[in-house]
Amino acid sequence: MQRRKFIKSSLMGLPVLMTATACKPKRDVSANKKTVVIVGAGISGLAAAKKLREKGFDVIILEAQETVGGRLRTNRSLGISFDEGASWIHGIKGNPITALARQAGMNSYHTVDKNRKSYDLGGILRSATTYDRAEEELHTILATMVDSGSTTQSFETVFNKLYPEKANDRLWKFLLSTYVTFDCGDLDNLSSLLYHEGEEFGGIEEIATNGYDTIARFLAKDLHIQLNQRVAKIDYSGSKIKVTHNENIAEADYVLVTVPLGVLKSNAIEFIPNLPAVKQNAIQKVGMNCVNKFLLTWDNAFWDDVQYISYTPEIRDKFNYFVNVKKFHPDVNALMTFAYADYARQTETMTDTEIIHEIMSHLKDIYGNSIPHPTNMLRTKWQSNENAFGAYSYTAVGTEMQHFDDLAEEVNDKLFFAGEHTEADYFSTVHGAYLSGIREADKIIALI
Repeated sequence: MQRRKFIKSSLMGLPVLMTATACKPKRDVSANKKTVVIVGAGISGLAAAKKLREKGFDVIILEAQETVGGRLRTNRSLGISFDEGASWIHGIKGNPITALARQAGMNSYHTVDKNRKSYDLGGILRSATTYDRAEEELHTILATMVDSGSTTQSFETVFNKLYPEKANDRLWKFLLSTYVTFDCGDLDNLSSLLYHEGEEFGGIEEIATNGYDTIARFLAKDLHIQLNQRVAKIDYSGSKIKVTHNENIAEADYVLVTVPLGVLKSNAIEFIPNLPAVKQNAIQKVGMNCVNKFLLTWDNAFWDDVQYISYTPEIRDKFNYFVNVKKFHPDVNALMTFAYADYARQTETMTDTEIIHEIMSHLKDIYGNSIPHPTNMLRTKWQSNENAFGAYSYTAVGTEMQHFDDLAEEVNDKLFFAGEHTEADYFSTVHGAYLSGIREADKIIALI
């Protein structure tokens, strides 16, 4: 689902590594001898570190993984860039990631939503008119269903009550899966009041073609980053904050925590004293979605020469959408597909052989049993990934928009928080994560 097109004027034409706070009178805070430890080298942590370093702070980034980028992970083991996390720049107009991508040398390709074919069971090609009419009706429903929502009911509950005839319709299962679950979260736990929340940038959408991690590596240049350092404890009870990582202790004047919401939910990091009750409540109430991605390659392409191929099986969130990678990598015969919500979590218990069998059963239903077996497959397991425990945040039943601000609230002007889950306007997005890092850097700078 495309989020509401509402762009705050203060963010229009946002320069890289700058926000509206830069309009305040400049103060010289260089060589301030203050130390900041940043937990996590995702895009929010890197953006904050770069700005803080430019202002003279001694910045140390502790990253649990073997590389920078966080959920911006790119797998190049098959000779092409498979982005395990974020793939698209969602709306290039005014989006800070657009300019940042150009600076970083990230190449991208305009994916055209209308360049598609849709197949039903038995490989029956669905008419474009049928698909377009259903899509248009869905947008109308999404614009109005919130009026029937409540704080205690999920999106699925309200939708099925209002439109019972659509609950078991295969095309509608697909539309809800790819337009709502993919973007917003589990339908049986998605808030029926807040599913439409979040703002978006305008313009076309572009998919990264040489790896979204290009941005992370660009931001990481000249920064002090310690890899394979898992933070276990943050003690902010004294004048100096003590951060325990791999049984070592780093001391800092300020600490910025940028780990994903799923990690906070897991209580993997011990805070001393405990985090304020308001923040703990927000951690519990905001949802964490799961989307897994699968890239398959073949010696030869057998599929339609369109950007997107959809399939409408009985099971809603199961390998129903295929991105034709060949459209932006002409020399590569590859398709990328997805699993969402509970089915995505289920795939993490399945072997590669089982996954390939399920994907191929859909492709064979479309193109026939004689299509070749794939040569390779790459996959993700975001729910069980201890560095994420999910893909991105969403507005679950019980979530209030204030919770995103509570997640962003600093503690005692010492402990700060960034990440996509701390951005009420742009949660669940790369640009939201980036903007949150700049926001927190500005807060720390303002204390000097």
